[in-house]
Amino acid sequence: MKKYIEAVLLNGERIDGRKFEEFRKPVEVSYDVSNKAEGSARVKIGKTEVIAGVKMDVGTPYPDSADRGNLMMGAERLPVSSPEFLPGPPNAETIELARIVDRGIRESGMIDLKKLCIREGELVWNIIVDIYTINDDGNLIDASALAAVAALKNAVLPELVNDRVQWGKFTKTKVPLNFEAINATVYKIGKELVIDANRDEEAAADARLSVSVSETGSVHAMQKGGRIGMSIDEIDKAIGMAIEAVKPLREVLK
Repeated sequence: MKKYIEAVLLNGERIDGRKFEEFRKPVEVSYDVSNKAEGSARVKIGKTEVIAGVKMDVGTPYPDSADRGNLMMGAERLPVSSPEFLPGPPNAETIELARIVDRGIRESGMIDLKKLCIREGELVWNIIVDIYTINDDGNLIDASALAAVAALKNAVLPELVNDRVQWGKFTKTKVPLNFEAINATVYKIGKELVIDANRDEEAAADARLSVSVSETGSVHAMQKGGRIGMSIDEIDKAIGMAIEAVKPLREVLK
């Protein structure tokens, strides 16, 4: 299959007929998929499906960020989403998935964490984002990142009385967002670079580069994966592809 995919790419085509820089269709975002979470969203990219939920709590800030709220990101690759995913503690791939999504959001400054400070050095809001894979048909990274951003966009603060969260009671105050940082992952298969690899393409990929892009086209975070390296020219091309590829995803969020 790897040799077949590489041969098709060398002819300027992909096995599913898409352009190299094109996401699968449809790309769908659904909001409020959980009535228990402070914010939630379901994302479908082709047959890949992911759900993200946001929970809010209060706690003490970290010593080096006394005037800022906290962000925590977790992911579960559920066994129902792929026969390759096993129950139990998260493995290295699952941990990496959460870290890529976390880094893209955190390093961009997408969340105004200073506005989540209740009393400096004493009490701040904690944002906990949980990601659950429903179906893996390739590129869980971008689907998870988009679901996390959509859930944060959807999230509101719960009621707070005497420094205690009133679970199940929601305010109309949104989580303070400066903009939306969206991730696009470029996969290297043989000598070619493609956006949004499907399951077969992902299995054939030699390397990948995940790029977090803001609304202005600025790159805020990147993470390289895969078993081989990428040249400077390939990285430069991949960044350009990612900047263009996130534009239709941004429209879907609206």
